[in-house]
Amino acid sequence: MTKADWSIQEIARLAGTTSRTLRHYDDIGLLPPSRIAANGYRHYDGEALVRLQRILLLRELGLGLPQIADVLRADAAPTEAAALETHLALLRAEQNRLARQIASVESTITALRGGENLMAENMFDGFDHTQYKEEVEERWGRQAYADSDRWWRGMTDAERADWQQRVSDLGRDWVATAESGADPESPEAQELARRHVEWLTGIPGTPAAAPGGDVKAYVTGLGEMYVADPRFGANYATSDGGTRGAEFVRDALRIYADGNL
Repeated sequence: MTKADWSIQEIARLAGTTSRTLRHYDDIGLLPPSRIAANGYRHYDGEALVRLQRILLLRELGLGLPQIADVLRADAAPTEAAALETHLALLRAEQNRLARQIASVESTITALRGGENLMAENMFDGFDHTQYKEEVEERWGRQAYADSDRWWRGMTDAERADWQQRVSDLGRDWVATAESGADPESPEAQELARRHVEWLTGIPGTPAAAPGGDVKAYVTGLGEMYVADPRFGANYATSDGGTRGAEFVRDALRIYADGNL
């Protein structure tokens, strides 16, 4: 491996993340830069790039940052290839899950267009609401996950489909409004923020739904997470890529929270 290095801006662009996220990874000891230039900019060499790839792979698989740190420590410095082989196996499992999701959605579309009866037992193949279990418990406690899990499992198939459609519609409307050039303070953006908060407060187990919970802090905190965490920011990605859509959602939610929560 060559000893060439890349600036933090270059790595952020290549990895599809942000300089802010990389600085945060450094602050918590997850990804220190290989060197810091005289101008104070962080630079990363090939070994750091491999470590970042592993971090992003584990993030995609649903692990929180503390769990990722544990995984990297527990590996006891294996060869880079051996570590990535493990990730490759996990990615292939995820690829299989996504293929099942695609097939289930395609079969639903075919049934709807052909006027056929829906097969409820096939409609949710590949969907797994438990993938963020550890992260939810870490952030908000076991009771929060237990409450939301009980709520989800108590739904009928039709109710789950309706809820998923509601989430999809909200995300689509956020992206369309961001791409229209609207201001986060505009009536359109603030109506979306109202819908977003209404959605959040309807999910049992979240701080937004708990009596006496700090809804304002929860909503603004999620807005920041949409920008900092590529997994969630992807839900609001505009056509030009980057974090512009997520930043629009964050700003609109903060304005709404300041004025209404």
